[in-house]
Amino acid sequence: MTDPQPNLFELVQKHHSQESHAALHWEGSLGEYMEKVEEAPRLARNAWQRMLEMIESHGMDSVLGQRRAKRWHLFSDPFGEGRDAIYGLDDPLSELVDVIRAGARGLGPERRILLLHGPVGSAKSTIARLLKSGLERYTHTPDGAIYTFSWHVDGEVIDSPMNQDPLLLIPQEQRSGVEQRLNERLQAEYEVRIEGELDPVSRFYFGLLMDRYEGNWTKVVEHVRVRRFVFSEADRVGIGTFQPKDEKNQDSTELTGDLNFRKIAEYGSDSDPRAFNFDGEFNVANRGLVEFVEVLKLDVAFLYDLLGATQEHSIKPKKFQQTSIDEVILGHTNEPEYRKLQNNELMEAFRDRTIKIDIPYNLNLSSEVEIYRRRYGDRRTAQRGMAPHTLELASLWAVLTRLEDPTHPSLSLLQKARLYDGQEVAGFTPEQTLELRAAAIREGLTGISPRFVQDRIATCLVGDKPTIHAPDVLDAIEAGLGHHSMITSEEQRKRYLELVAVVREEYESMVKHEVQVAIASDREAIDRLCSNYLDSVRAYTTCEKLPAEHGPGHDPDERLMRAIEEKAEIPESRKDDFRHELMNYIAAVHLEGETFDYRKNKRLTRSLELKMFEDRRDSIQLTSLVSSVVDPEAEQKIAVIRRRLMEQFGYDEASASEVLREVADLFARADVEPEVAPDQEAAA
Repeated sequence: MTDPQPNLFELVQKHHSQESHAALHWEGSLGEYMEKVEEAPRLARNAWQRMLEMIESHGMDSVLGQRRAKRWHLFSDPFGEGRDAIYGLDDPLSELVDVIRAGARGLGPERRILLLHGPVGSAKSTIARLLKSGLERYTHTPDGAIYTFSWHVDGEVIDSPMNQDPLLLIPQEQRSGVEQRLNERLQAEYEVRIEGELDPVSRFYFGLLMDRYEGNWTKVVEHVRVRRFVFSEADRVGIGTFQPKDEKNQDSTELTGDLNFRKIAEYGSDSDPRAFNFDGEFNVANRGLVEFVEVLKLDVAFLYDLLGATQEHSIKPKKFQQTSIDEVILGHTNEPEYRKLQNNELMEAFRDRTIKIDIPYNLNLSSEVEIYRRRYGDRRTAQRGMAPHTLELASLWAVLTRLEDPTHPSLSLLQKARLYDGQEVAGFTPEQTLELRAAAIREGLTGISPRFVQDRIATCLVGDKPTIHAPDVLDAIEAGLGHHSMITSEEQRKRYLELVAVVREEYESMVKHEVQVAIASDREAIDRLCSNYLDSVRAYTTCEKLPAEHGPGHDPDERLMRAIEEKAEIPESRKDDFRHELMNYIAAVHLEGETFDYRKNKRLTRSLELKMFEDRRDSIQLTSLVSSVVDPEAEQKIAVIRRRLMEQFGYDEASASEVLREVADLFARADVEPEVAPDQEAAA
C-alpha cells in the first residue's frame, strides 16, 4: 500500500529549512566576523567585485563566430525559467561584463556610471532587472554572504543605516596591514580594499563610545554586533531604483535622505544624525546596485549628486559631511535623450563620467524567433494553432527593419539578414560578416521594436481562425503600420511596407518549396534519378558509353544532365567544369573509405527535387484545389501531399490544406516558375 501524499501545508513544511534560515541570520561579535573574513577573504569584496562574482557564478558558454565569444547565463533568466531571457545581444552583454570586471579590479570603471543606451524595447530595463534579481539571490547563497553591523548602546539597538561593511570600524592606520593579510590569502583576479568612512550615525556612536572609554577601541567594538543580511529590492535593502518624476516634484533628498522632523524635537537639533532618515536611493543601495530609469531625464540638481557618487564614492546628505558609498550605479536611456546629452555643453562633466554601452535591437533572426516563441510558445497558444514559419517570418521582417542597406553590390538585405544569422551565402565568409557588422556602427539602433510585432501577433491570436498563418501576421503588421506612433515619417512607413512585401515573397518561395518537396518526396524515385544522372556524368567525363542490357551502349543522357544542372543554375559554359568537379569529389569521398550521399549536398538535392517536381507536376493537377470541378483521382493524390506536408514540415491538417490552396492559387494566377532563387533556398 502506497503512502498517502502530503497535504499542501505538509508539502511546504517539508521543504522549509530552518538551517538555511539560521545561516541567513547569523550574528556575532566583530572579532568573530574578522575570523570569518580571514578564512574567506571574499567577504571583504566591494560592490563591483560582488557583482562580477554573481554574474560568473551562473557561468557562461563560448559562442562560435562572435567577437567576444561569450554568452553569460545570467542573462538567460535562470530565475524565471527564461521568461526574461535576452537573445541575440551576446556582444553588448559581454562588453558590459568586461566593464564590470575592470571595475572590480579597480581600473577606473568603478568611478563611472554604466549607461545602457539604445532604442525603446531593446531590453535595457530587462538587463537591469536581471542584475538586481541576480544580486538578491546571490546574497542568499554561501558564496554571496554579506554582513553589516549594529550598535548596542545603553539598552538601545541602532542598525547601521546604510548597512556598511563592519571592516570600516577598523581605524585607518591599521587597515593596510589587514588588507595585506587578506590579499595574501585571497585567490581572485582582484584585491580587496577597506575604503570609505563610517556613516554619520555610526560616527556619532563611535565617537560617543571612544570618549566614554578614553580611546579604548577594543571596549568600543564590544558594543558592536555583526549580522548577516540579504539584498531585497522590495524591502529597499542593497537595491535602489530611481525613476524621474515631474520636474516640479523632484527633490534631491530622494537620493540622499531627509530630516526626520519628529526626531528633531527628541534630539534637539536638525544636525544630529539620529534625527535624519538615511533612506534615499543611494543610501539603501549601499553595498549593491542603484538603477536610474531614464537617467538623462533627471533634474540638473540630481546630476550633481550623481557625479560625486560616481567619482568620489560619496554623497552629501543635507546638514552632514560627505558620506561614503559603495555601489554600482547603472542608468539607461533612449536615443533621443542621449542626443540631447551630446548637444548640451553643460553636460560635459556627466559625459566624462559615463561609460556608454550600446544595447541595440537584436539582429540575429534565430534569436528574434526565440523572443516571440518565449511569449507565444505552445503553452501560451494552446487554443490556437500556429502554422510553421509564422514566427520566423514575423521575426525576419522585424530584423530587416533594423538593418542598414548593404553597400556590397552583390548582397541583398535579405542575404545580409541570413549572414547575420550564421547562414551561408555564396561568396561571403564569416570574416566578411564581421566586417559588415563593424562597418554599420549604428545598425540595430533604429527599426521596429519587438513589442510592436508581439502586439500584432496578439491581435491575430484573439481572432476566429483556429490556426494562425504567416500571411495573417503580415496582414496585421501591415495594418498596424498605418497608425504606429513610433514611425516619424511617411518615407519610413513606406520602407517598412516594402519590407513586408519582401517577406511575403519569401513566404511564397518557402511554401512553394515545401509543396514541391512533398510532391517529389518519393525517395526511391529520387535515388533512381540521381543514379541515372551520375551514371551519365561519369560516362561523359570519361568519354565512354553507358552500358545497355542488350546490344551496344548508348551516349550519356545530355538532356537529363542539363535539366538537373539548370536547376542548380549551372550555365552551359560551366557544365564541363561542374561535372569534372563532381566526379573528383565523389572519388575523394571513396578514397576516404566513405560512400557518396547526394543528400549531404543541398544544392544537388534541391536540383533533383525540382526535376522530380517538374516531371510530376502535371500529373498531380494541384490547380484543381482552386477549381470548382473536383477530380476524385487528383483529390486522392493531393491528400497524399497534404499528409507529407504534415509529416515532413509540421503542419496540422487545416494549415496544410491552406498552404496547398495558397500555392495552387499562385500557380493558377500565373505560370509561376517552380525554381527558387539561391538566396531564397537557404532560408527554406
